[in-house]
Amino acid sequence: MQLLQGQIRGQDLKYAGSWLVTMALLCLLWAVADKSSVASLAEFIRTKLGRLDILVNNAGFAGATMDANTFRVEVTKKKAYNLFAPEAIGFKWDGIVTKTFELEKRMVEALIPLLQSSTSPRIVNVTSIMGNLQYLPNKLAKGILSDEQNLTVERVEEVLNEYLKDFKEGSRQANGWTPFVSANIVSSATMNAYTRILAKKYPNFCINVVCPGFVKMDINFNNGKLTVEEGAISAMKLVMLPNGGPSGLFFIRDELTSLRTTSTTPLSSF
Repeated sequence: MQLLQGQIRGQDLKYAGSWLVTMALLCLLWAVADKSSVASLAEFIRTKLGRLDILVNNAGFAGATMDANTFRVEVTKKKAYNLFAPEAIGFKWDGIVTKTFELEKRMVEALIPLLQSSTSPRIVNVTSIMGNLQYLPNKLAKGILSDEQNLTVERVEEVLNEYLKDFKEGSRQANGWTPFVSANIVSSATMNAYTRILAKKYPNFCINVVCPGFVKMDINFNNGKLTVEEGAISAMKLVMLPNGGPSGLFFIRDELTSLRTTSTTPLSSF
């Protein structure tokens, strides 16, 4: 882990134009895929700060090398999903499906002890609208992830392993997985499930999952609809929920959504 000095300085920040907060900002660089690096981050926070109040957890992998111009053309035609067909480009499916889940899980496990020292612990996991179970036709996966009473990390990993097995054996479509963006659907749905598990295990935390929308960023060659700032607002609104606020829920931007349908409830109603 590396502390990047001089790149971000203490500065005055305005929030909603109503009050002023002075913050000393540190920019830390670490490798989320490296267990020792994550452990170093946790130790740095423990020794220098003593606790952690908020974790916004975001890890994502395209799983493929894409040409920027081709991607832009497909986005313009609203057919970008063509780029994610398995026959279109060489995907690293293990990376998409397992790393998104495992790396976010690793961050949570490393930082939970520090969050437990906070009086207002918050976790916001960033995911995709594709995590809605209506996009997951595989009966085994949908059955496991919708079974709230018996949902465990081991059961979630069972879904991941089942998907990888079917893909490697060429039986993905035959066993009810979608032909396009199925890896994104599975990784998002399992992250949503993991969020619900965490919320149940840590009832004094406020833990939710959010899809920030189609944000302009490097991974999509800045072809999103929203700016980074607009996307970040979604997570910040969940971070600012009061103690005792909603937990274990799935939001699309600032609206609560059902895990099985696209019906929504505005966050302002909480």
